Amino acid sequence: MFMAGPGLTPRQKAAIVVRLMVADGADMALSSLPPDMQALLAQEMATMQVVDRATCDAVLNEFCDNLERVGVTFPRSIDGALDFLGSHLSPDTTNRLRRMAALNGSGDPWDRIAALPPPQLAALSRSEAVEIAAVMLSRLPVARASEVFALLDPGLGRRIALAMSQTGGIEAPALRRIGLALMHAIDALPQPAIDAQPVEKVGALLNFAPATTRDSVLAGLDQDDAEFAGKVRKAIFTWANIPRRIDPRDIPRVLREVDATVVSKAMAGSRGDNAATVDFLLSGLSSRLAESMREEMAGLGRVSGKDAEDAMNEVVATIRRMEAAGELFLIVEAEEDEITIATAQ
Repeated sequence: MFMAGPGLTPRQKAAIVVRLMVADGADMALSSLPPDMQALLAQEMATMQVVDRATCDAVLNEFCDNLERVGVTFPRSIDGALDFLGSHLSPDTTNRLRRMAALNGSGDPWDRIAALPPPQLAALSRSEAVEIAAVMLSRLPVARASEVFALLDPGLGRRIALAMSQTGGIEAPALRRIGLALMHAIDALPQPAIDAQPVEKVGALLNFAPATTRDSVLAGLDQDDAEFAGKVRKAIFTWANIPRRIDPRDIPRVLREVDATVVSKAMAGSRGDNAATVDFLLSGLSSRLAESMREEMAGLGRVSGKDAEDAMNEVVATIRRMEAAGELFLIVEAEEDEITIATAQ
Protein backbone atom coordinates (compact mmCIF):
# COMPACT_ATOMS: atom_id res chain seq x y z
CA MET A 1 0.00 0.00 0.00
CA PHE A 2 1.43 3.38 -1.07
CA MET A 3 1.77 6.34 1.27
CA ALA A 4 1.01 9.60 -0.49
CA GLY A 5 -0.52 12.99 -0.04
CA PRO A 6 0.27 16.00 2.14
CA GLY A 7 -0.87 14.38 5.38
CA LEU A 8 2.55 13.09 6.44
CA THR A 9 3.76 13.87 9.95
CA PRO A 10 7.15 15.57 10.56
CA ARG A 11 8.50 12.25 11.81
CA GLN A 12 7.41 10.46 8.65
CA LYS A 13 9.01 13.17 6.52
CA ALA A 14 12.23 12.83 8.52
CA ALA A 15 12.16 9.07 8.02
CA ILE A 16 11.78 9.55 4.25
CA VAL A 17 14.69 11.99 4.07
CA VAL A 18 16.95 9.70 6.12
CA ARG A 19 15.94 6.65 4.05
CA LEU A 20 16.75 8.41 0.78
CA MET A 21 20.05 9.86 1.98
CA VAL A 22 21.27 6.54 3.38
CA ALA A 23 20.28 4.80 0.14
CA ASP A 24 22.28 7.45 -1.74
CA GLY A 25 25.41 6.61 0.29
CA ALA A 26 25.40 9.64 2.59
CA ASP A 27 27.45 9.25 5.77
CA MET A 28 24.95 10.27 8.42
CA ALA A 29 26.09 10.42 12.06
CA LEU A 30 22.72 9.45 13.50
CA SER A 31 24.47 8.24 16.66
CA SER A 32 25.05 11.91 17.57
CA LEU A 33 21.29 12.42 17.99
CA PRO A 34 19.77 12.05 21.46
CA PRO A 35 18.89 8.38 22.17
CA ASP A 36 15.15 9.06 22.36
CA MET A 37 15.24 10.77 18.96
CA GLN A 38 17.13 7.81 17.46
CA ALA A 39 14.50 5.46 18.88
CA LEU A 40 11.59 7.51 17.49
CA LEU A 41 13.21 7.60 14.05
CA ALA A 42 13.72 3.83 14.03
CA GLN A 43 10.17 3.20 15.25
CA GLU A 44 8.72 5.50 12.57
CA MET A 45 10.68 3.76 9.81
CA ALA A 46 9.49 0.37 11.09
CA THR A 47 5.81 1.36 10.58
CA MET A 48 6.23 2.73 7.05
CA GLN A 49 6.03 0.61 3.93
CA VAL A 50 6.04 2.12 0.43
CA VAL A 51 6.05 5.83 -0.50
CA ASP A 52 5.32 6.94 -4.05
CA ARG A 53 7.91 8.92 -6.00
CA ALA A 54 5.86 12.11 -6.15
CA THR A 55 5.62 12.19 -2.35
CA CYS A 56 9.36 11.55 -1.99
CA ASP A 57 10.10 14.43 -4.37
CA ALA A 58 7.75 16.73 -2.49
CA VAL A 59 9.31 15.88 0.88
CA LEU A 60 12.84 16.41 -0.47
CA ASN A 61 11.88 19.75 -2.04
CA GLU A 62 10.39 20.88 1.27
CA PHE A 63 13.54 19.72 3.11
CA CYS A 64 15.82 21.61 0.69
CA ASP A 65 13.67 24.76 0.94
CA ASN A 66 13.96 24.65 4.73
CA LEU A 67 17.74 24.23 4.50
CA GLU A 68 18.06 27.24 2.20
CA ARG A 69 16.19 29.40 4.71
CA VAL A 70 18.65 28.55 7.47
CA GLY A 71 21.14 31.35 8.09
CA VAL A 72 23.25 29.88 10.87
CA THR A 73 22.98 27.06 13.40
CA PHE A 74 24.41 26.74 16.88
CA PRO A 75 25.49 23.72 18.94
CA ARG A 76 22.77 22.50 21.26
CA SER A 77 25.12 21.62 24.12
CA ILE A 78 28.03 23.13 26.01
CA ASP A 79 30.27 20.33 24.70
CA GLY A 80 29.35 21.22 21.12
CA ALA A 81 29.93 24.91 21.79
CA LEU A 82 33.36 24.24 23.32
CA ASP A 83 34.33 21.96 20.43
CA PHE A 84 33.32 24.72 18.00
CA LEU A 85 35.17 27.49 19.84
CA GLY A 86 38.26 25.28 20.20
CA SER A 87 41.44 27.27 20.81
CA HIS A 88 39.58 30.60 20.94
CA LEU A 89 38.97 30.01 24.66
CA SER A 90 41.66 29.68 27.29
CA PRO A 91 42.25 26.16 28.71
CA ASP A 92 41.13 27.37 32.16
CA THR A 93 37.82 28.65 30.81
CA THR A 94 37.22 25.49 28.79
CA ASN A 95 37.92 23.24 31.79
CA ARG A 96 35.70 25.30 34.08
CA LEU A 97 32.78 25.24 31.63
CA ARG A 98 33.12 21.49 31.02
CA ARG A 99 33.21 20.87 34.77
CA MET A 100 30.12 23.01 35.36
CA ALA A 101 28.25 21.29 32.52
CA ALA A 102 29.16 17.83 33.76
CA LEU A 103 28.16 18.61 37.35
CA ASN A 104 24.76 19.99 36.37
CA GLY A 105 24.07 17.05 34.09
CA SER A 106 24.32 18.83 30.71
CA GLY A 107 27.78 17.60 29.75
CA ASP A 108 29.87 14.47 29.63
CA PRO A 109 32.58 14.39 32.35
CA TRP A 110 34.68 12.11 30.15
CA ASP A 111 35.15 14.88 27.57
CA ARG A 112 37.06 16.91 30.13
CA ILE A 113 39.03 13.87 31.32
CA ALA A 114 40.05 12.95 27.76
CA ALA A 115 41.30 16.50 27.18
CA LEU A 116 43.86 16.30 30.00
CA PRO A 117 47.56 15.92 29.08
CA PRO A 118 49.00 12.38 29.45
CA PRO A 119 51.28 13.23 32.43
CA GLN A 120 48.27 14.44 34.41
CA LEU A 121 46.23 11.37 33.47
CA ALA A 122 49.17 9.19 34.54
CA ALA A 123 49.28 10.98 37.90
CA LEU A 124 45.54 10.33 38.25
CA SER A 125 46.09 6.64 37.46
CA ARG A 126 48.67 6.39 40.25
CA SER A 127 46.49 8.14 42.85
CA GLU A 128 43.25 6.25 42.18
CA ALA A 129 42.31 2.64 42.80
CA VAL A 130 43.47 0.22 40.10
CA GLU A 131 39.87 -0.53 39.11
CA ILE A 132 39.10 3.19 38.63
CA ALA A 133 42.27 3.68 36.59
CA ALA A 134 41.27 0.68 34.46
CA VAL A 135 37.86 2.24 33.75
CA MET A 136 39.50 5.54 32.85
CA LEU A 137 41.97 3.98 30.39
CA SER A 138 39.17 1.88 28.88
CA ARG A 139 37.10 5.02 28.32
CA LEU A 140 39.91 7.13 26.82
CA PRO A 141 40.66 7.13 23.06
CA VAL A 142 43.25 4.47 22.24
CA ALA A 143 45.95 6.98 21.22
CA ARG A 144 45.65 8.92 24.49
CA ALA A 145 45.38 5.76 26.62
CA SER A 146 48.57 4.42 25.00
CA GLU A 147 50.46 7.61 25.89
CA VAL A 148 49.29 7.39 29.49
CA PHE A 149 50.07 3.67 29.77
CA ALA A 150 53.64 4.30 28.60
CA LEU A 151 54.18 6.65 31.56
CA LEU A 152 53.17 4.09 34.20
CA ASP A 153 55.44 1.72 36.10
CA PRO A 154 55.37 -1.81 34.60
CA GLY A 155 53.89 -3.30 37.78
CA LEU A 156 51.05 -0.80 37.95
CA GLY A 157 50.48 -1.11 34.22
CA ARG A 158 50.14 -4.88 34.56
CA ARG A 159 47.56 -4.58 37.36
CA ILE A 160 45.57 -2.00 35.43
CA ALA A 161 45.64 -4.13 32.27
CA LEU A 162 44.26 -7.08 34.23
CA ALA A 163 41.50 -4.92 35.74
CA MET A 164 40.55 -3.61 32.28
CA SER A 165 39.30 -7.08 31.37
CA GLN A 166 36.52 -6.59 33.91
CA THR A 167 35.26 -3.16 32.77
CA GLY A 168 33.01 -4.30 29.94
CA GLY A 169 29.85 -4.69 32.03
CA ILE A 170 29.75 -1.17 33.50
CA GLU A 171 26.45 0.57 32.78
CA ALA A 172 26.11 4.21 31.71
CA PRO A 173 24.97 5.65 35.09
CA ALA A 174 27.89 4.03 36.91
CA LEU A 175 30.29 5.22 34.22
CA ARG A 176 29.03 8.76 34.65
CA ARG A 177 29.44 8.60 38.44
CA ILE A 178 33.02 7.40 38.01
CA GLY A 179 33.68 10.25 35.59
CA LEU A 180 32.31 12.82 38.05
CA ALA A 181 34.42 11.35 40.86
CA LEU A 182 37.52 11.58 38.67
CA MET A 183 36.72 15.21 37.89
CA HIS A 184 36.79 16.01 41.60
CA ALA A 185 40.10 14.12 41.88
CA ILE A 186 41.46 16.13 38.94
CA ASP A 187 40.75 19.38 40.76
CA ALA A 188 42.84 18.11 43.69
CA LEU A 189 45.87 17.51 41.47
CA PRO A 190 48.52 20.25 41.12
CA GLN A 191 47.63 22.39 38.11
CA PRO A 192 50.72 23.44 36.12
CA ALA A 193 50.89 27.12 35.27
CA ILE A 194 52.32 26.22 31.86
CA ASP A 195 50.48 23.54 29.90
CA ALA A 196 53.35 21.88 28.04
CA GLN A 197 56.19 20.12 29.82
CA PRO A 198 59.66 21.66 29.25
CA VAL A 199 60.88 18.64 27.26
CA GLU A 200 57.81 18.69 25.01
CA LYS A 201 57.99 22.44 24.54
CA VAL A 202 61.69 22.50 23.61
CA GLY A 203 61.20 19.46 21.36
CA ALA A 204 58.31 21.17 19.56
CA LEU A 205 60.38 24.33 19.09
CA LEU A 206 63.30 22.38 17.63
CA ASN A 207 61.14 20.23 15.35
CA PHE A 208 60.89 22.92 12.70
CA ALA A 209 64.00 24.94 13.53
CA PRO A 210 66.77 25.03 10.90
CA ALA A 211 69.10 22.05 11.25
CA THR A 212 72.06 24.25 12.17
CA THR A 213 70.07 25.91 14.96
CA ARG A 214 68.80 22.57 16.23
CA ASP A 215 72.28 21.03 16.29
CA SER A 216 73.72 24.09 18.03
CA VAL A 217 71.01 24.11 20.73
CA LEU A 218 71.37 20.38 21.38
CA ALA A 219 75.15 20.65 21.59
CA GLY A 220 74.79 23.40 24.19
CA LEU A 221 72.23 21.37 26.15
CA ASP A 222 74.62 18.40 26.12
CA GLN A 223 77.18 20.52 27.94
CA ASP A 224 74.76 22.13 30.40
CA ASP A 225 72.35 19.25 31.16
CA ALA A 226 73.03 15.98 29.33
CA GLU A 227 70.00 14.23 30.83
CA PHE A 228 67.62 16.97 29.69
CA ALA A 229 69.29 17.01 26.26
CA GLY A 230 68.69 13.27 25.91
CA LYS A 231 65.00 13.65 26.72
CA VAL A 232 64.66 16.50 24.23
CA ARG A 233 66.25 14.37 21.50
CA LYS A 234 63.59 11.70 22.13
CA ALA A 235 60.84 14.34 21.89
CA ILE A 236 62.09 15.70 18.57
CA PHE A 237 60.54 14.33 15.41
CA THR A 238 62.20 15.40 12.16
CA TRP A 239 62.74 13.99 8.68
CA ALA A 240 65.74 12.01 9.93
CA ASN A 241 63.58 10.34 12.63
CA ILE A 242 61.03 8.95 10.16
CA PRO A 243 62.66 5.48 9.77
CA ARG A 244 62.58 4.97 13.57
CA ARG A 245 59.11 6.41 14.21
CA ILE A 246 56.95 5.33 11.25
CA ASP A 247 55.64 1.82 10.68
CA PRO A 248 56.74 0.77 7.15
CA ARG A 249 53.14 -0.27 6.44
CA ASP A 250 52.06 3.37 6.87
CA ILE A 251 54.45 4.78 4.25
CA PRO A 252 51.95 4.70 1.33
CA ARG A 253 49.28 6.40 3.46
CA VAL A 254 51.66 9.16 4.51
CA LEU A 255 52.94 9.86 1.01
CA ARG A 256 49.40 10.02 -0.37
CA GLU A 257 48.73 12.96 1.97
CA VAL A 258 51.66 15.03 0.66
CA ASP A 259 52.09 16.59 -2.76
CA ALA A 260 54.39 14.37 -4.85
CA THR A 261 56.59 17.32 -5.82
CA VAL A 262 57.16 18.18 -2.15
CA VAL A 263 58.17 14.59 -1.38
CA SER A 264 60.53 14.53 -4.36
CA LYS A 265 62.20 17.78 -3.24
CA ALA A 266 62.66 16.44 0.28
CA MET A 267 64.19 13.22 -1.04
CA ALA A 268 66.38 14.92 -3.64
CA GLY A 269 67.80 17.29 -1.01
CA SER A 270 68.51 14.64 1.63
CA ARG A 271 72.14 14.51 2.67
CA GLY A 272 74.04 12.97 5.58
CA ASP A 273 71.74 11.72 8.35
CA ASN A 274 68.69 12.53 6.23
CA ALA A 275 69.65 10.19 3.38
CA ALA A 276 68.52 7.04 5.21
CA THR A 277 64.93 8.35 5.19
CA VAL A 278 64.91 8.30 1.39
CA ASP A 279 65.76 4.59 1.24
CA PHE A 280 63.22 3.88 3.99
CA LEU A 281 60.37 5.65 2.21
CA LEU A 282 61.16 4.12 -1.19
CA SER A 283 61.30 0.65 0.36
CA GLY A 284 57.67 1.01 1.41
CA LEU A 285 56.47 1.62 -2.16
CA SER A 286 55.92 -0.71 -5.07
CA SER A 287 58.95 -1.13 -7.33
CA ARG A 288 57.20 0.73 -10.15
CA LEU A 289 56.23 3.69 -7.97
CA ALA A 290 59.67 3.80 -6.31
CA GLU A 291 61.36 3.90 -9.72
CA SER A 292 59.00 6.68 -10.81
CA MET A 293 59.96 8.73 -7.76
CA ARG A 294 63.67 8.19 -8.42
CA GLU A 295 63.17 9.52 -11.95
CA GLU A 296 61.32 12.57 -10.61
CA MET A 297 64.11 13.21 -8.11
CA ALA A 298 66.69 13.03 -10.86
CA GLY A 299 64.65 15.45 -12.95
CA LEU A 300 64.73 18.08 -10.21
CA GLY A 301 68.49 18.39 -10.39
CA ARG A 302 70.21 20.23 -7.53
CA VAL A 303 67.74 21.20 -4.78
CA SER A 304 68.80 24.04 -2.48
CA GLY A 305 69.22 23.31 1.20
CA LYS A 306 66.38 25.68 2.14
CA ASP A 307 63.93 24.20 -0.38
CA ALA A 308 64.79 20.69 0.78
CA GLU A 309 64.38 21.60 4.44
CA ASP A 310 61.02 23.30 3.78
CA ALA A 311 59.85 20.18 1.93
CA MET A 312 61.02 17.89 4.75
CA ASN A 313 59.20 20.03 7.30
CA GLU A 314 56.01 19.85 5.24
CA VAL A 315 56.17 16.04 5.25
CA VAL A 316 56.82 16.02 9.00
CA ALA A 317 53.94 18.46 9.58
CA THR A 318 51.61 16.16 7.63
CA ILE A 319 52.66 13.19 9.77
CA ARG A 320 52.05 15.21 12.93
CA ARG A 321 48.62 16.23 11.64
CA MET A 322 47.73 12.60 10.88
CA GLU A 323 48.89 11.60 14.35
CA ALA A 324 46.80 14.33 16.01
CA ALA A 325 43.74 13.22 14.02
CA GLY A 326 44.20 9.61 15.12
CA GLU A 327 44.93 8.48 11.55
CA LEU A 328 48.46 7.38 12.40
CA PHE A 329 50.34 6.10 15.45
CA LEU A 330 54.02 6.89 15.79
CA ILE A 331 56.46 4.31 17.10
CA VAL A 332 57.56 5.14 20.63
CA GLU A 333 61.27 4.83 21.41
CA ALA A 334 61.76 3.38 24.88
CA GLU A 335 64.48 4.47 27.27
CA GLU A 336 66.71 1.49 26.49
CA ASP A 337 66.37 2.18 22.76
CA GLU A 338 63.82 -0.59 22.47
CA ILE A 339 60.96 0.19 20.14
CA THR A 340 57.29 -0.40 20.85
CA ILE A 341 54.31 0.44 18.75
CA ALA A 342 51.15 1.87 20.23
CA THR A 343 48.25 -0.41 19.34
CA ALA A 344 45.69 1.20 17.06
CA GLN A 345 41.99 0.83 17.45
